[in-house]
Amino acid sequence: MIPANFEYFAPTTIDEALQLLEQHGDDCKVLSGGQSLIPVLKLRLAAPAVVIDLGRINELDFIKAEGNTIRIGALATHRAIESSDVIKESVPLLAECAAQIGDQQVRNRGTLAGSLVHADPAADWPAAMLALGAEIVARSSAGERVIKAEDFFVEMMTSALEPNEIVTEVRVPIPAQPRAAAYMKVPQAASGFALVGIAAQLELDGGKIKSASIGVTGLAPKAYRASSVEAALLGQSLDAVATAAAKADAEASDAMEDIHASGEYRRHLARVYAGRALKAAAARA
Repeated sequence: MIPANFEYFAPTTIDEALQLLEQHGDDCKVLSGGQSLIPVLKLRLAAPAVVIDLGRINELDFIKAEGNTIRIGALATHRAIESSDVIKESVPLLAECAAQIGDQQVRNRGTLAGSLVHADPAADWPAAMLALGAEIVARSSAGERVIKAEDFFVEMMTSALEPNEIVTEVRVPIPAQPRAAAYMKVPQAASGFALVGIAAQLELDGGKIKSASIGVTGLAPKAYRASSVEAALLGQSLDAVATAAAKADAEASDAMEDIHASGEYRRHLARVYAGRALKAAAARA
């Protein structure tokens, strides 16, 4: 299908983009990589009067380490994250997650920020962001605010981003044991989206689990932290992984159902893949 007509702007600075956003308000959409927005436009599920393309704002395209934090610009692509030496060394969970998104063409064009704002309940990034305790930085003409990942995903296809805001970067704390992590998912065959995806980040101390962070995507209408599993693992030996993983669906009161999988099957996958991701994370530690 062909999108409805719209007016197109390609600002070269963040301030220019924010001015356009203020000027056109709810009648506009923001474009970064386009892998989420363009299909929506072509299907006419959205018909904005204005599209603001961020692709020429070079200051939004970066990946860098600052102290104990990795900063990722809004225009950093999945491929850039997958191949970044800084990411591989400091937060390998991000590189592993990026490598499983879509196909090569999608990874070359799609951006981390665009995926997060789209808030698809079956997207890969939300699970990793939750497991790593990431923060999303949003900017408007009134200033900047920092949103925790656990507060960013509101409901299906809805994020906490306000209409007058643009995501400028994502900040990810460097884990105490970066390699004690894994992302595993069951992909839908055609799209690659997760029927269920589990991101696990551990910290071990003397054979015991000192901390555990687990993000779940694909199961519920929004990604969530598997707090029941995390609590069950604290202070336990690695033998407790299988028992704790059985709680992976505890926070999902409303499991999604569609032509690809029933809610009960998704719950089963969450329990199985939580166990697998935790075991892989522990082995890598």
